[in-house]
Amino acid sequence: METINKQIDISVIIPIYNEEQIIPELYERLHKTVVQISEHYELIFVNDGSEDYSLLELIKLSEQDERVFYINFSRNFGHQIAVTAGLDACKGKAVVIIDGDLQDPPELITDLYSKHKEGYEVVYAKRAERKGESFFKKSTAKLFYRVLKRITSINIPMDTGDFRLIDQKVVHYLKQMSEQNKFLRGQIAWLGFRQTQVLFNRDKRKYGKTGYSLSKMLHFAMDGITGFSDKPLQLVTKLGFTISFISFLIILYAVYSHFILDRTITGWTSLIISSMFIGGVQLISIGVIGEYISRINKNVLKRPMYIVEKSNIKKSNKTEVKKYVKI
Repeated sequence: METINKQIDISVIIPIYNEEQIIPELYERLHKTVVQISEHYELIFVNDGSEDYSLLELIKLSEQDERVFYINFSRNFGHQIAVTAGLDACKGKAVVIIDGDLQDPPELITDLYSKHKEGYEVVYAKRAERKGESFFKKSTAKLFYRVLKRITSINIPMDTGDFRLIDQKVVHYLKQMSEQNKFLRGQIAWLGFRQTQVLFNRDKRKYGKTGYSLSKMLHFAMDGITGFSDKPLQLVTKLGFTISFISFLIILYAVYSHFILDRTITGWTSLIISSMFIGGVQLISIGVIGEYISRINKNVLKRPMYIVEKSNIKKSNKTEVKKYVKI
């Protein structure tokens, strides 16, 4: 393809999961927006194991427009891995990450790019309003980011998702962060560089339903916490010392009461309650430690992060990273 041999000014990465109905409108809005920035662009759609005809729609688009590329996974690997695959393949000087459900308006890319031209390496879209989302989702999201901010040393912006523009050098360093449990917004914040925000109102979903179930949201939250904080492990240690100290005091009191006061402490209820409490703390502690061990195990196994079943991206379309060595 002729586009491959040209310098790409901007790449747009769009993870897709069961978005068959949305893809035509998504492409039209992306094309109209990005072509105003530069004619040298690429749209990289990553089909994350969709169960509908999303792949066929992407293949049609790629046949109509040589600047449209698709990556089709062998199965569903998750949103963060889909974005990672797009980052591995893109070669734009500026890279935009946007979801494929049109809740994030493609037209905002123009504003993100304008901020980038001012010298910012990271420009994230901050949600001023979130339409079509339940009170539970909004409140739990706010709680999660506030907790994450308290227990980590990095400043992850509040009320932001993965919708953002990042410089090519940021992409280069993200490729070096090879952990299996991806939390990209945390990784980008950890990298630093000059960052700023653009406010926008997030639209409600037009078609279908979200692929992010409660279990996936909890798993995503655990990736963020365990990937950027060891405070849960410290808490487990403190709980262990605290309970051991309290237990030691109770033992001293029981001995004193039996031999000095001549009064033996009895009580089936108190015994069972204390045993259940200590047992619960132990199980929680084992669970927290297990989460960290599980993530270590995934990285030690060194399995491929994703499997590409089909793609129209050739090897020459991948960014060379050697030129960043001297940055």
